[in-house]
Amino acid sequence: MSAFDVLSPLNRVFDGSSDILFRTRTYQQLFCLLIRGSCPAIVLLLWMCAIRSICCAAAAGETKHIVQKEAEFDITYNDLVTSDNQTIYAFNHTISRNKGVRVSVDVLQQQVESPFLFVIRQKQAVMSFQVPLILRGLYQRKYPYKHVARTLCQPPTRAASETQYFFVDVSTLSSQGTHYQLRVSRVESFTLQTDEKFSFTASPSQPQYFKYVFPDGVDAVILKVNSDMAFPCSVMSVQDIQCPVYDLDNNVAFIGMYQTMTKKGAITVQRKDFPSNSFYVVLVVKTEDEACGGPLRLYPLRPDELIDAGNRTKILDVMVSPAINSEKYVMGMLFCLGIFLSFYLLTLLVACVENNVARSRQESLSSVEEDDYDTLDDIDSDKNIVRTKKYLCVSDLARKDKRILSKKYQIYFWNIATIAVFYALPVIQLVITYQTAVNKTGNQDLCYYNFLCAHPLGVLSAFNNILSNLGYVMLGLLFLLIVLKREIVHKRALVRHNLSALECGIPKHFGLYYAMGTALMMEGFLSGCYHVCPNYTNFQFDTSFMYMIAGLCMLKLYQKRHPDINASAYTAYACLAAVIFFSVLGVLFGKGNTAFWIVFSVIHILATLLLSTQLYYMGRWRLDAGVLRRIVSIIYTDCIRQCSGPMYIVTLLVGFLLCSAAYGLIERPNDFASYLLAIAICNLLLYFAFYIIMKLRSGERIKCLPLVCILFTAIVWGFALYFFFQGLSTWQKTPAESREHNRDCILLSFFDDHDIWHFLSSIAMFGSFLVLLTMDDDLDTVQRDKIYVF
Repeated sequence: MSAFDVLSPLNRVFDGSSDILFRTRTYQQLFCLLIRGSCPAIVLLLWMCAIRSICCAAAAGETKHIVQKEAEFDITYNDLVTSDNQTIYAFNHTISRNKGVRVSVDVLQQQVESPFLFVIRQKQAVMSFQVPLILRGLYQRKYPYKHVARTLCQPPTRAASETQYFFVDVSTLSSQGTHYQLRVSRVESFTLQTDEKFSFTASPSQPQYFKYVFPDGVDAVILKVNSDMAFPCSVMSVQDIQCPVYDLDNNVAFIGMYQTMTKKGAITVQRKDFPSNSFYVVLVVKTEDEACGGPLRLYPLRPDELIDAGNRTKILDVMVSPAINSEKYVMGMLFCLGIFLSFYLLTLLVACVENNVARSRQESLSSVEEDDYDTLDDIDSDKNIVRTKKYLCVSDLARKDKRILSKKYQIYFWNIATIAVFYALPVIQLVITYQTAVNKTGNQDLCYYNFLCAHPLGVLSAFNNILSNLGYVMLGLLFLLIVLKREIVHKRALVRHNLSALECGIPKHFGLYYAMGTALMMEGFLSGCYHVCPNYTNFQFDTSFMYMIAGLCMLKLYQKRHPDINASAYTAYACLAAVIFFSVLGVLFGKGNTAFWIVFSVIHILATLLLSTQLYYMGRWRLDAGVLRRIVSIIYTDCIRQCSGPMYIVTLLVGFLLCSAAYGLIERPNDFASYLLAIAICNLLLYFAFYIIMKLRSGERIKCLPLVCILFTAIVWGFALYFFFQGLSTWQKTPAESREHNRDCILLSFFDDHDIWHFLSSIAMFGSFLVLLTMDDDLDTVQRDKIYVF
């Protein structure tokens, strides 16, 4: 005789109570296992415990009335629940792949002593929730909701439809009766259709989710959700077809991909990530708006105090569209390669033309007039005498041994190459960590993409933003090849003892050019790393070598006319490191911090004045008690009485310095890194303009090739800046607010405005480098003692 046979009478005795029936069946299973391998004493002891437990349950069940009702869809049931009664609603439901079921509950009383529990039992899932529904916000603040609506999970089924029962159990421990309304209805538009917009409403206690099935031949889709209402803040989530569905504010981030949103949200979903070829689109309204940049609510007076949530209903539109196919990826890559390979072909063509052009007539190598320079006997030994001449020539500042200077400037290249290696390795490790975190957690708020034009490839979420940085690398390499060719030609001329190479033109030193080309390549590499997961913590990757490029270009401009007294590589890179250090501090502490801006402005002003003094005196000045008297004298003689010598550039620098410092103190921009970069670029442009103006004023001319480069570069910079200021995302705001700026692709359905900025800015930087390289080609046959210093 089995244990089930022994306990079967108990089943019949207590069959009226579902709770007792559950206990009885549990004991049946337990006894079945124990009788097979245990002694009779243990079986008897357990038998007595079982009888006592079941009898106690039966005594309690005598006071609780259980009612089961055959219920129907689209009918509102008004009932009362107390601790003495439990109601079970039984629904006969035909499960369909394209339709869902939604349960809505309302509390009809203003004050509720205790919450009551709804348990929905399905064949393969159970969902429960209490009413009023208590949702927690920041700092554990609690918000009660008396109206709750939930969509039932739809378990995967092979059949197109299947008929089964599901039950809604209503119970409470409150002795006072609570009136409620229950309504169960079918969701006719449960399955989203491709390229069809669907509108609905949601709230924290009434989340919505829908199903989408990948059509044949579609490997990826882009899910777009829009709303005319910025607030309340909401969350969109993509989850696999499984039960339970996480559709509340406190659990929506448990699985799948998710992102906060105000007015716009978009996620690219790939078929390979969902084995069932379908997924749920879950929309949840948050209990508070802080995650989307909304106002921070006050703390409750007591820890257990409930806060009125108010009206947090939001109207949303959802649409699923096919993403681009593999052909678009191929076209985008070929387009990118084609643009920059064309510059290689154009360079090769120009080089061939230059080789076939006759050399221009060489200038006379006769010495300058005796009155143009000082004839003191110690001119070669006393730097102070040489550098204080009224009109300096390049020959006066090109007196050091060429081999020593070449080695000095080659250090620029080797230093930046070393910096690049040690800077790039931790960057690669960090961005891999970021991308892995995005892929593992599904948190789309970690990275500030343009989600409406973010095309994934492999583990990368926005491959197009990375690919568009290829131009910096390719054009940087091309510039290095051009410089290498020029250096080879120059060395061959020196070997032949060519007088033009030995005594004419601006002294040829190529170390800074190599450093500039390397910096341009590293800018492309680090910008690509930044766009793996753009956010405020790694923005320095995108800007560090921009500071390097601006600094190196200014150094090269200064070196052209001052080859002997240019800064050493160690000093220059130390100053650039200080700039990057302040950039990091500004990103971390600069937002709204008055003390930081005051300290930075003071350091900025002092450093610029120190640099201006160094430039004006060409390194021959001293800091002592008479420095203030000399400054006043210089301002009076060289600025008030007459504006001569380097006072042009000093006046421009000081004027720009005061303007930029005042702007920083007054406005205190949130994007400190971009503010600092703007200062560097504006200084470079001022110096560039000054150099060209002084070159023309000195009677020099600009040859055809550099003139074309100047005009072409200026036009490209103008278009590049236009696309830069489009602002498709911004990490100065919350991820949800940043997505309000997202826009669709505008080029080949693959590249967005920021990608075009990458294209154009890389071309413009390359053009600027060519201007620096070729701007003084007209002086190659002019003796150095006829070339003025400015």
